[in-house]
Amino acid sequence: MRRIEDPKQFGRVAVAMGGASAEREISLLSGQQVWAALKRRGVDAVAVDIGDKPLEALWGKGFARVFNVVHGRGGEDGVLQGLLEAIGLPYTGSGVLGSALSMDKLAAKLCWRGAGLPTPDWMVLETEEDLERCAAVLGFPVIVKPALEGSSLGTNKAQDRASLAWAWQEARRYRCSVFAERWIEGDEYTAALLHAEVLPLIRLETPRTFYDFEAKYRADSTRYVCPCGLPEAQEQRLKALAKRACEVLKVSGWGRVDLFLDRQGQPWLIEVNTVPGMTDHSLMPMAARAAGIEFDELVWRILETSVA
Repeated sequence: MRRIEDPKQFGRVAVAMGGASAEREISLLSGQQVWAALKRRGVDAVAVDIGDKPLEALWGKGFARVFNVVHGRGGEDGVLQGLLEAIGLPYTGSGVLGSALSMDKLAAKLCWRGAGLPTPDWMVLETEEDLERCAAVLGFPVIVKPALEGSSLGTNKAQDRASLAWAWQEARRYRCSVFAERWIEGDEYTAALLHAEVLPLIRLETPRTFYDFEAKYRADSTRYVCPCGLPEAQEQRLKALAKRACEVLKVSGWGRVDLFLDRQGQPWLIEVNTVPGMTDHSLMPMAARAAGIEFDELVWRILETSVA
């Protein structure tokens, strides 16, 4: 349900996009889609590529609020949120803490584990000795990830000691902590959060090794199944888990939880995106459509999260 009807109530809106992270190009695509939707709805929206100078791009330009579509570091990790709070500009989505905890996959997993929520076992990889310990403790296969990247950038599956070493080196290129996570055999789902509601789940199917960057943004072979095919009671349990996962990390407004359901029916939380993609391949708009919310209306409701 809408909270605001008149587009003039939003004032002049900066659609912040681009940034300087590895997800810059995807952010620009998302941002243009969001900007166009707001313009169609009569909102005084301005597309702003913040580059690596967000203060210069946003301060003193007459903006009343910011629709944040900056993916990755500098936009999704609490940095931009802190800057906007310091200069008094309201913004969409999660605050500083929720953004920072969610962007750091290791921090998120520690919070979930502390709250008793299921997330796959993992091990931080810092040295060659850690690779040996990982092989002994987690076994194979594992999935190796940079802790501070999204869109599966730098993420690879390792089947043995040699591929583990290669995956570790690939992930280290992103200049943040790297970890290996126990591989989950099962089905992957995503749960989109809008305000306090979890939208219909989407089951992801890809012929690739996993739902990687190629599968997310380029491949035509990826299948998005919604309704997801689960019994109603089971889908509701997964929705409740996703909502609780967001509550633990202080995620608010909108976001997307990625999780697996293994062959024994056990769910496993993987990560939360606090600024999900808004491109024509993106999952948030798909889930919204399944709930009867078209793209322009979705963008409007996300913008409403910037209004206290």
